[in-house]
Amino acid sequence: MPHTASRGPGRPPAAKAAETRERILQAARQVFSELGYDAATFQAIAIRADLTRPAINHYFASKRVLYQELVEQTNSMVVAAGADRAQSATSLVDRLVAFISAAVQADEKDRSAAAFLVTAVLESQRHPELNQAKNDSLEASRQFVGWAVTQSINSGELRTDTDVPSLVEMLVAVLWGMSFYAGFVGDSDGLERITEQLKLLLQQKLWEFQA
Repeated sequence: MPHTASRGPGRPPAAKAAETRERILQAARQVFSELGYDAATFQAIAIRADLTRPAINHYFASKRVLYQELVEQTNSMVVAAGADRAQSATSLVDRLVAFISAAVQADEKDRSAAAFLVTAVLESQRHPELNQAKNDSLEASRQFVGWAVTQSINSGELRTDTDVPSLVEMLVAVLWGMSFYAGFVGDSDGLERITEQLKLLLQQKLWEFQA
């Protein structure tokens, strides 16, 4: 027989609504990351959350509604949190490292956060209708990098003739490469070590030799 959730119908009586909702979101983040939007089902999410399918429907009217709320929540956890943390940094490298550090912190709390953001970018190409401008994680990270580069040009850290569009896209590629690594390849400890190496690389210190 197929595996089914062990709880009875509706919301679990001992759980608060907010806690149940968060449990559904966390389970859905894992399922969407592993299966993709098309293959993910409310039944799979219910099993992962140890709830019934009607319980999922009680909180979310459709898969699309659930998915878009999940995109918004995960963007807030990772992209917006990274941009906020970078506000107090004073150099381009430190701003980028602060941004990545927020992703590392989110990854420590929920291993599926980075993986979900990467798959969400792919899903936005397959399903443009899922892509809402205010929740576009790729565009939000691009805007952050653009801001960071502009700040560095204004402060004199970067040359005024810097090719801003190309530099921004290169750094966006680096950030999303790190996100892919965090979500599908390494762990948070490895990501911290890699971030430190990236910092040395961007500071042009990897090839310095001690006298």
